[in-house]
Formats: sequence, structure tokens, C-alpha cells
Amino acid sequence: MSKYEFQTEVSQLLDLMIHSLYSNKEIFLRELVSNASDALDKLNYLTLTDDKFKDLSYEPRIDIKIDKENKKLIISDTGIGMSKDDLQKNLGTIAKSGTKSFIEKLSGDAKKDSSLIGQFGVGFYAAFMVADKIEVLTQKAGAKTAHTWISKGGNDYEIKDATKESHGTEITLHLREEATEFLEEYRIKNIIEKYSNHIPFPIFLEKEEEKEGKKEQVIEQINKASALWRLSKSQISDEEYKDFYKTISHDSEDPLLYIHTKAEGTLEYTTLFYIPKTAPFDLFRVDYQSGIKLYVKRVFISDDDKELLPTYLRFVKGIVDVEDLPLNVSREILQQNVILSKVKKASVKKILTELKKLKEKDFDTYLTFYNVFGKVLKEGVMSEFEHKDLLLDLLLFKSSKRDTLVDFKTYVDEMPENQKEIFYITGEDANMLKNSPLLESFNDKGIEVLLMDDEVDTIIVPNIQQYKESTLKAVNAADVEDNDEEKLKADEEKLAEVLVKMKESLKDEVKDVKVTQRLKTSPAVLVYDKDDPDFAMQQMLKQMGQMELPPVKPILEINPDHQIFNTILEKKSFQKIDDVAHTLLDLAKLSEGMKIEDPNAFSKRIYDMIGKTL
Repeated sequence: MSKYEFQTEVSQLLDLMIHSLYSNKEIFLRELVSNASDALDKLNYLTLTDDKFKDLSYEPRIDIKIDKENKKLIISDTGIGMSKDDLQKNLGTIAKSGTKSFIEKLSGDAKKDSSLIGQFGVGFYAAFMVADKIEVLTQKAGAKTAHTWISKGGNDYEIKDATKESHGTEITLHLREEATEFLEEYRIKNIIEKYSNHIPFPIFLEKEEEKEGKKEQVIEQINKASALWRLSKSQISDEEYKDFYKTISHDSEDPLLYIHTKAEGTLEYTTLFYIPKTAPFDLFRVDYQSGIKLYVKRVFISDDDKELLPTYLRFVKGIVDVEDLPLNVSREILQQNVILSKVKKASVKKILTELKKLKEKDFDTYLTFYNVFGKVLKEGVMSEFEHKDLLLDLLLFKSSKRDTLVDFKTYVDEMPENQKEIFYITGEDANMLKNSPLLESFNDKGIEVLLMDDEVDTIIVPNIQQYKESTLKAVNAADVEDNDEEKLKADEEKLAEVLVKMKESLKDEVKDVKVTQRLKTSPAVLVYDKDDPDFAMQQMLKQMGQMELPPVKPILEINPDHQIFNTILEKKSFQKIDDVAHTLLDLAKLSEGMKIEDPNAFSKRIYDMIGKTL
């Protein structure tokens, strides 16, 4: 017998499980049965595709045995089993990346945390909520030796050699005194019916019954063992759809939406997709786990193929079951398969269409979805070409004129007749954007501006360019205003000397200084040439490591009607223009959320001005 220490994160997890975490303890059985089903899936695939396993004696089944006398619950399967290395890898460590962030995310809220634990694929450890000792007897298919893994949920576990009649895994839970409810037949049946009824393998319950004064072992099948996704919609209740979702996703909450499709004709396939209510922990990780399981004629093929749906739909969970694929198809062939490509194309359209229906019929529920997954959906703008119009109809944005989010269609429908463009502004904070001097003339004219404050907005907008007949235009573009050319020329002549001196003062910091008609109350604002990235885009490019110094210089536009410039002209205070120019530039930067290069010099200029004013 060899003794091993748990990985630090496992010890922390076990401590949380045992002492503070779950209020919904029954979930342990769902997790163990789900693991058993996965083991059967894997062996089932090998017996059909690998010559080494084709002659293997294999009867797929899951057995649950109640031993009231010894307070033991035993869950066994005839699946692929585990080697000694597998035991250490699967039960001694949490192999999935991001474990530390997972531990940090645990909030102490049992409902939220139970969902996280399922997502991390560590459902096995949930058994320690009900057991003070667990034994796992297992033999890998094709191997001659078996091993037993033993732990009492402390800091370590043991592995010893053992004997077993055949491949598979048997888990013995020594139940805690407060968990003996799980030795009751009705309780086990209720949990299986709730979570595991449609696992596609039979689940048998073995119990002891007294007949004619004698105790007998009775075995009965307690699940339907039907692949739920293969049934017609009329045969499946809303509760069954939701419970099946919890089984395949390890989520404790109901899904927000489910989409069941059966295609027949030249291409035959079935899909069952779910949209979760909450984001998986790895939503923004490059190494995210695919939530889609691929089957061929009900035979499990893969659960980690990221090609089944585009990356921007990585939050979708579910099943894809295709008829016309060989069972032994390789991973490389899968990624280039014409049939799967057609299924993917149809699936994307179906998911986006159903989301659009949800948005139109139940906007509040759609908002719940969008607040969680909107940023991810926006990523699709850069990669989705075929269904881009459908995707654009799903996007929502904050607005200068309303408190609720608005889509492109509503914006365009409510535009004044003479407005041809969709105006927007990008930045980090919606409140700051809403109060930006750049919006003054738009507010004055009653024109709505979209406030794009997601980081990805600065990247996706150039990929949108246009919605139907309306072009998107940034309000900080130098050419956005329709100017009164006669007044503009008069203002330029009036402030000619001021402009010359300001340009000279700021020559190292701005590309140009111009008069503008876009400002109503503010003295100055920063804008950018149409071919230059604005400040928000520059920040994003820097974060991505794609922008070299020096940064792009902005254009400083000044309000010719502002009191500052009228006073300079009236009193001919041209000697003060250097201070005025630098102060206005710094204030314009601050209003756009930018940093100023020399805050001490800025402060001194402000203090001097206050002193002279007083």
C-alpha cells in the first residue's frame, strides 16, 4: 500500500465540501452516476472502433447497491476503469487549469459554489459531503491488475493493489450518520429520476427485501435508459429537459433556454443545445472546455471538440448526434468533415435565430442572457460572415438618450428622417462617455449616440462598419460634423492668432488645433483623424501588444464662442495662451479618461489661475 498527499487545491476543496459548502447534498449521486456514464461511453466507443477491445466482454450498466446494515452505498459501472496513474491523476489532483482562480471564486454561497464545482469537473469530491470514507476499486479495460483508492477526506489518500473480476469501477461510500437518508430506496429512485433518467445506459438498484420471512436481494432498473435527445419533443417534459441539462452540464441551475432540433433528409442529425443562466468559470480562458458532446448514432465520440460550434458560442452546452459518420473517425477528419461543417452551419443559424426570438418575445429574459454573454457574442462580429446580419440584430448597447440597452434596429427605426448614420462613442466608462463634450452638439440636436464601453467594442466596430443602409460613425472623428462653412471661416479668421500660438505651444503633443462647431458649453475637446485609432483603440492595441510608441497624436478642437477665447481677444492676453493651451489640453484629456503627462505642472497652472482670479 502506498500513501499520497492530495494536491493543495484538492485539500482546500475537500475542507469546503465537508464543513461549509453544499446544502444540496443529493448532487453527489448525480455526479458519480454521470462519471460512470462517461466511463461507459468511452469503453463503448473503443469496443466499436479499436481492434484491441472488439472481443472484450462488455455489458454496459450502472449498479447502485444499498447496504443499510453497514451504512454503505455502492455505485459501480462496467466502464473503462482506471489504472494506478489514472487514480492519481483523476482523484488526487485537479488537472483542469485555473484551479486557483476557482478556489478564489468560491463565495460561501452554496447555490453559486455548487455550480462552480460541477463546472470544474470535480464532482467526485462531492461524495465527501455524505461519506467520511470512500473506497474506489477499479480495473482498467484490457489490464490484468486492479487497484483500490482509499481516503477519509483529509490531506492524503492510499492506493493498494487489489483483485477484481472484470474491468470497471466500484465506489463504496461509508455514509456519515447525518446522511443515512441516502440508504432509503425512495430517495435513490427520486434522485435518479430527477437527474439521470435519460442517461443512455441502464441503472439498476440492488436492495434487500423480506419475502416470506427471508431476506432476498432484489434488483430493478430505475431509469429509462433512453437517449433523451433522440426522443420527439412531444415525449419530453419541460422538467426532463431541465434535469437532463443539469446532468450534462453539472450546473445546479435551470438553463435559460433549450433548443431541440431533429433534421431529416439528405443530412440526418439531432441537436439539443442549452443556454446557461450563468457563465462557466473558463468563459474567457483560451483553454476553455467545450460544452458540446458529439455522438454518432447514439455512440459517444468526443466531448472536447471545439470545432462543433464557433468560439463566440462557447457558452452553449449540449449534444450533437450525427447519423452519417463512421464511428472510428479521427480527430483530424472530424475538423475537416463536410457533414459536420454543414451541421455546424445549421446549428449556428438555429441558435442565433432562437436567441433573436427570445429577444423579441421576452426582452427581460434576453437581457439576463446578454448581461452574462453579450461580450462573448460580440466576438462573433469579427469571425461570423454568413450569419453576421443575424448576429448584429442580437447586439445591445448603452445610449445617450435612454436608460435601457438598445439594439441597432430600434436605433435606426427611431432616427430623425434626415439622419443617415449611426453615431457612437467608445471608452471605458459609460457615465463618462455620456457626459463627454463630444456629445454636446448631438444632444443639442436630439441625436442619439451609442455608448460603447466594453473593451471589445473598439475592435468590433471597424468590423461592423454598417447596419443595413446606415453607416456607423464615431463622434470623435474629425469629419463627423456638418459645418456651417461661412461661420467656420469667420471663426477661423477671428481666432487666427490664437490658433497659431496654440499650435506652436502644443506642436509636440497634438497633430493640429482647429475651431469646431460641435461644442456648446465646453471650451475644447480631443478628436482623431479618420485613419487614426482613437484613445480607446490605442489602449486596446497596447494591451494586445500591437502598438508601438509613440502614440497617435490627437487633434485639439476649440469652441470659438467660449468665454475663454472671447476674453483673450477682448483683453489681447496672447502672452497667456501657452498656459491656456496646455491647461485646455489636459482638461480635454481628463474628460476622455486619459492620463496627463505632468500632473504637477497642470496643478500649478490651475492654482495660478485661481490666485489671479481671486
